[in-house]
Amino acid sequence: MKLTMLGVGSSAGTPMVGCNCTTCLSIDSRNNRTRCSSFIELNNGKIILIDTSPDLRLQSLREGLTRVDAVLYTHTHADHMHGIDELRAFCFIQRSQIQLYGSHETMAHIANKFAYALREPSNNWDMPVLKVNPINAPFQLFNQTIIPIPLKHGKNDIYGYRIGDIAYLTDVSGIPDSSLLLLHGLKVLLLDCLRYATHHTHINVEQSLRYAGLIKAKSTYMIHMTHDLEYTSLATKLPCDIYVGYDGLKLTVN
Repeated sequence: MKLTMLGVGSSAGTPMVGCNCTTCLSIDSRNNRTRCSSFIELNNGKIILIDTSPDLRLQSLREGLTRVDAVLYTHTHADHMHGIDELRAFCFIQRSQIQLYGSHETMAHIANKFAYALREPSNNWDMPVLKVNPINAPFQLFNQTIIPIPLKHGKNDIYGYRIGDIAYLTDVSGIPDSSLLLLHGLKVLLLDCLRYATHHTHINVEQSLRYAGLIKAKSTYMIHMTHDLEYTSLATKLPCDIYVGYDGLKLTVN
């Protein structure tokens, strides 16, 4: 499988509007962070997108992404969902309906807020043509097992996902013990890492490192970072096999 990080930024993105901090003014492209999303290309060519950030159009143009076969949603917050209308481009190119997967709450939210996009295929491809699929257990998608990983995001219950030996855990404030059991033997872990200071709905650097030590993936990449975290400065502080993610980073997992 091949994984591409479309965005590793927090809800405000980096540079942040109106900010003159070192990270926001940096000329290192790895400090330019669009809102958080990634996609995985399976060995059969199918593309699974994780979340639809508000930056999806620009991310797709930057990475040459022209196909999306399904979307896994982690939760309903705007920085992870409000690029849903950009899926119209892929429906138009493919002339096919795109399947959406997520918790019952997340799918109900989409049905309520974006009902116009939930349509059966017809001769009109000018709008998104999407279908919601509520999930609460592992399921098969394109001959690949997808395992939803229950997480806490403040008071909210959300999902991360395990796809083969890759796990994607964003917007984490806590990982239940039962979910940690689902993460054994990972080759690649993408893990929330908001900032240095504590936060009530996200883990910080210290907490992220603690979870990485418990999960013990062969490689862990920090994602969903604010401008408080400058790429080189953070990278020098991390243990072996733990890395700072950046927009456009590509990984291949055998």
